[in-house]
Amino acid sequence: MIKRQINVMLLIEDNPGDARLIKEMLQEQSSQKIELKHVECMEDAEKHLAANAIDVILLDLGLPDAQGLDAVRRARAAARGIPLVVLSGLDDESMAIQAMQEGAQDYLVKGQIEPRELVRALRYAVERKSIQEALFEEQERAQVTLDCIGDGVISTDVSGNITFLNIVAEKLTGWSLHEVVGRPMADAFRVLNGNTRKVIPNPMVKASQQNRRGNLPTNSVLVRRDGTDIFIEDSVSPIHDHNGQVIGAVLVFRDVSESRAMADQIAHLAEHDFLTGLPNRLLLNDRIGQAIALAERNRGKIAVLFMDMDGFKNINDSLGHPAGDDLLKCIANRLRDCVRGPDTVSRQGGDEFIVLLQGVKKPEDAAIAAKRLLKSLSETYFMGPHNLHITSSIGVSMYPDDGPDAETLIKNADTAMYQAKENGRQSFQFFKPEMNVRAVERQSIEEDLRCALERNEFTLHYQPKINLTTRAITGAEALLRWTHPTRGSVPPAQFIPVAEDSGLIVPIGAWVVREACRQAQAWVAAGLPIGSIAVNVSALEFRNEDFLESLFATLKETGLDPKSLELEVTESALMKNAEISSTILQILRKIGVRVAVDDFGTGYSSLSYLRKFPLDALKIDQSFVRQIADSPDGNTIVSTIITMARSLHLRVIAEGVETPEELEFLLAQQCDEAQGYKFSRPIPAEQFEMLLRDEQVHQSSKSNGSMKESNNGKRRPEPEVVAFTIENIRLPDHDTLRLIAREGSPEC
Repeated sequence: MIKRQINVMLLIEDNPGDARLIKEMLQEQSSQKIELKHVECMEDAEKHLAANAIDVILLDLGLPDAQGLDAVRRARAAARGIPLVVLSGLDDESMAIQAMQEGAQDYLVKGQIEPRELVRALRYAVERKSIQEALFEEQERAQVTLDCIGDGVISTDVSGNITFLNIVAEKLTGWSLHEVVGRPMADAFRVLNGNTRKVIPNPMVKASQQNRRGNLPTNSVLVRRDGTDIFIEDSVSPIHDHNGQVIGAVLVFRDVSESRAMADQIAHLAEHDFLTGLPNRLLLNDRIGQAIALAERNRGKIAVLFMDMDGFKNINDSLGHPAGDDLLKCIANRLRDCVRGPDTVSRQGGDEFIVLLQGVKKPEDAAIAAKRLLKSLSETYFMGPHNLHITSSIGVSMYPDDGPDAETLIKNADTAMYQAKENGRQSFQFFKPEMNVRAVERQSIEEDLRCALERNEFTLHYQPKINLTTRAITGAEALLRWTHPTRGSVPPAQFIPVAEDSGLIVPIGAWVVREACRQAQAWVAAGLPIGSIAVNVSALEFRNEDFLESLFATLKETGLDPKSLELEVTESALMKNAEISSTILQILRKIGVRVAVDDFGTGYSSLSYLRKFPLDALKIDQSFVRQIADSPDGNTIVSTIITMARSLHLRVIAEGVETPEELEFLLAQQCDEAQGYKFSRPIPAEQFEMLLRDEQVHQSSKSNGSMKESNNGKRRPEPEVVAFTIENIRLPDHDTLRLIAREGSPEC
């Protein structure tokens, strides 16, 4: 089966605000560009569908010219075969469920739609439609084949004794004509009710006695000669002589077992996940509703566990989708094995699963179940040549404490699951009302961040770096600041994590590098002693396939000497893939860009990898600097880092220096540079320029001696840098840069 891709979506929505919100959600969530077509009434939709190709329809059930199921029926009539997702109000959810029975693939409730849920619903609607069509085609093919073969035909006399069987009837019953001719119909044609297994009266007798056509009841089963069953459909008619007298009856029947099985499969698919066979969202909602009703009668509780697999995407991307599908099946089996008979395991799509626990007496019962699930899911998966490991994050909501219905319980469990991920993954978290407040606030920040670049709301502040021997300014670190038109100044600790989680840190980070380089070049052009400008690079930016290409373009655009740029990268970002990181660092070293390890001491802190990487400096994390005056351990850690860096000929920069005691200790340990409130807070470019001008005056009054002497009197070796201009250096081409970002290049 070929999976459909969503290229064009038709939104039928008369509310401009709702339409705009849907468009924004698609733009921010979809990795695939989806062309959105929007009409406000069913009449316009019918005209558009008649003239244009559409991949999926999103339909509001409350249109000015079509309401409820009428809107669904008109949309299906105008676009047969096109997947349909309906939008309903909070009070119209039952109508939305009826719409699914009319042929819609899914529904979304206005006011409760999240961007990832919208895209997920559209994608799964298209997938389900494709599967339904494939099954329907199989059913049609089987039916045509059966028609070509022909039907079974049996005739009897007026007494009900068999007079004829055709070849097909012989095959279906297992009896030959010469064996049954003259014998009662019941000897060769025994029919039962498929549900009750009770004998159905002989239809031939009724046709003969009442002289009228008839049919067997639905769900009729023919017991064949060998004892096996087949589902049959039939038509019975009396046979008349030339005087119009009934002389017997004829029965035409066919085996409908395959078509019945396919119909059952289609019905099953409507309520089950096509890959794992687990109940889907529709059936889960029904089961939760039943569980709530039972809990109300028994004054009990139920628990909803929403789980997401940590790291599944990496396995899916590296080993391929077939391996990912096999892993999902294994996960489904383990979940089934972990729950009791009355409980339900459901797959929501992707790597998301939900477990419904019934008969829960207290939250501790749900906690025990969550721990059992976490343990089972974390055990090794032996799949062919691969031994795979995966963990899960679980969010738990309880009825009645965390919601009155299925949708609320699932939503709150989903929210708690994301909190579990933030807490370190491989854990579970119960829902708390304040999580919704944080989730709403976080979503609001993310939405505002998407507009911040366009609205020029970002600025850079600069914190000077000081040579501890000469007390001269050696450069500055560029730090991002966000001033929102209504929120005011938003703390970096509040918006940077959101930018990283949403991927917005990549375009924002590119802007920071470009703006810092532009400003640094302006100071250089003004003759100011800027030294070097340092910029933080997140792990997402460093691993992005366009990172090097974007950096080269920025240097060319701004004209800044690469030796004046220092990138600060965390240990974890470098160690994500040490081989690829080493390749990127070698390219940066070749063109002159310096690299410092940021927040050193909080990650791997491995001397072996420091020796392998072409680095220029270490930055001691401010958490260790804080401990200098408070504990002997803090002193030991800082002095050890400085000694390690000196042995590797790396500069050492202490960040977060605030007190005279911290400064005195760093001087005694021969730390090279420092930054912090002891010297200056991060300040706007205009104020930092004033510092540079003061520094220029101060330097002019001193001798022109080199400031590249370290505290031990020996000149620190400078990295060997090829003379650089963007025009004369041979850089990797575009495709090679992308290959380096993905796989590394040992030739570089």
